[in-house]
Amino acid sequence: MAVFGCARFARVDLAAVVLAAVINAAGSWTPAAADGDAKPVPRPERTAAERAARAAELRQIYAADPAAWPAPHVDADVAWKEIGVLPDVEHPADNPHSTAKERLGRTLFFDPRLSGSGQIACASCHDPDLGWADGRTTSFGHSRKQLARNSPTIRNAAFQKRLFWDGRAESLEDQARQVLLNPDEMRSGPEHVIDLLTSEPGYRDLWQEAFGAQPVSIERAADALACFERTVVGGLSRFDAFMKGNAAALTDEALLGMDLFRRDARCINCHHGPAFSDGGFHDLGLSNYGRPFEDLGRGRVTGDPADTGKFRTPTLRDVTATLPLMHNGLFELEVALTLYNAGMPTPQRKESQADDPRFPVKSPHLKPLGLNKQDLADLTAFLTSLEEPKRRVRPPEIPGLHPSPQAR
Repeated sequence: MAVFGCARFARVDLAAVVLAAVINAAGSWTPAAADGDAKPVPRPERTAAERAARAAELRQIYAADPAAWPAPHVDADVAWKEIGVLPDVEHPADNPHSTAKERLGRTLFFDPRLSGSGQIACASCHDPDLGWADGRTTSFGHSRKQLARNSPTIRNAAFQKRLFWDGRAESLEDQARQVLLNPDEMRSGPEHVIDLLTSEPGYRDLWQEAFGAQPVSIERAADALACFERTVVGGLSRFDAFMKGNAAALTDEALLGMDLFRRDARCINCHHGPAFSDGGFHDLGLSNYGRPFEDLGRGRVTGDPADTGKFRTPTLRDVTATLPLMHNGLFELEVALTLYNAGMPTPQRKESQADDPRFPVKSPHLKPLGLNKQDLADLTAFLTSLEEPKRRVRPPEIPGLHPSPQAR
């Protein structure tokens, strides 16, 4: 862990240092080119004049209807969708939206008493001031237990079909309930939730407004939380402004990066559609299989050997505001792009693993790219354009606790 963690504090040649550490430190990993992929010749860098001319050309191309954009560089088996503005949120028929239910869910989201310790709120790991994530490598759980995975943002989670890095929750309602019940996370329970919501007069009023005469339960509390979380959406980024007709919203560098993202950098193979995520599961060669800090990812959920080491594709919206990256939270953006450019590390079987059916197989969509430093800087500029504007979110007044600042 320390080998990877040091990457966040290096001062010089950060990406090169970490790439070498990731590939070499564990011994059983090799660069992608060693297992069949030809190492590409780095692309030549453009002069300033050439870059300006190319950006002007792209500005005209991408100002057109997306249907007329250049074809993306995607593999034949990828059912890709074009990147673009977010659609309207669809609330499920069995948990329709209401303002009262959203208000109850928002209040519960910020209330630490919902946890067994009375010290952890949903907002502890999904802080609106931190892009609805927590900015940590991995989050703290009950009694400050260090959890195994990075806390992803809940912004735009409404567009994900499966939740958690391993997809074990099939809905936001299921995700909320699982976190409440997890002894390592909020360590709550049905009786605890019912006691809080029935003993506090303010919550009794909120419940009546949201659910009427329906009895208090942890399942309906999870419905309220999910109802609120589906309202936490973006769509105000510079990329969105560009897509809505503001041609000046993207810099030349961001436009060059956008074209790279769709084509030569191959990012759109997994990060496509308005949410910049296919919602699927892929092996990036980072599961540490058979080594310390092993994480089987999706394979632990399904039991299918083919799923070993696979993790859900995260959204790239707001990615620069929700660092660090990956399921283990070990990488800054510069390092992640460098790893992708190299094709990601490829786990190699030890002699004892020769016939191991669970040995992880890296996604075939990952290939060495040969991008130069200009390209990586342009990709960074484009990804930065996906960041939402900073807006301070005041927590609501929580019944029986301190009044919110806006209520003082």
